[in-house]
Amino acid sequence: MIASRDDYRHYVRADLAAHGLRRLTLVDWLRLDHLRFQLRLRRIEYLCNCRRWRVVSRLLLEVVNHRLAVRLGFTVPKNVFGPGLCLAHRGTLTVNPSARVGSNCRLHVGTSIADYGGTPVLGDNVYVGPGAKLFGPITIGSNVAIGANAVVNQSVPDGCTVGGVPAKVISAIGAVEQGVFPNYRLTHEILSQRNG
Repeated sequence: MIASRDDYRHYVRADLAAHGLRRLTLVDWLRLDHLRFQLRLRRIEYLCNCRRWRVVSRLLLEVVNHRLAVRLGFTVPKNVFGPGLCLAHRGTLTVNPSARVGSNCRLHVGTSIADYGGTPVLGDNVYVGPGAKLFGPITIGSNVAIGANAVVNQSVPDGCTVGGVPAKVISAIGAVEQGVFPNYRLTHEILSQRNG
């Protein structure tokens, strides 16, 4: 969760790196509307957590971002994701506000992280393929790849790949080793600068 201006800058740098960018240009801002949504979401988190007295600017930004979210098909609440989030592209994406997601997470279209007697907790370096559904009081370990259209309703250990309905471990190879993060080196570099 963003707790200071330094945290905010770190989250933004990590999110840009997850999209393969070292810095944001005007062309990128105009071309990548899903990234624009995400960066505004980070700004809203910063204003909500650190600058509570800036109510008017936060509410205005929330209204503008909500309009973009409706157009993109996103239902993504604030203060859920760690640094290095990558919303791959526009399309239906639903995340419960109670869910918790670690750093370097990549979500694709049709993904749903929902409440069903509890909400999922995702570790670091988690890849969620298109159409995947995660629900219930489960824990998804770190370095996990979730296949397309998987229905995950049981906890998943670290370092594996799951798929199917209901999801089962189909490989002992994790997300990082499979190369499902196209910009993993850059994102890892940014994240390790902060931690080291």
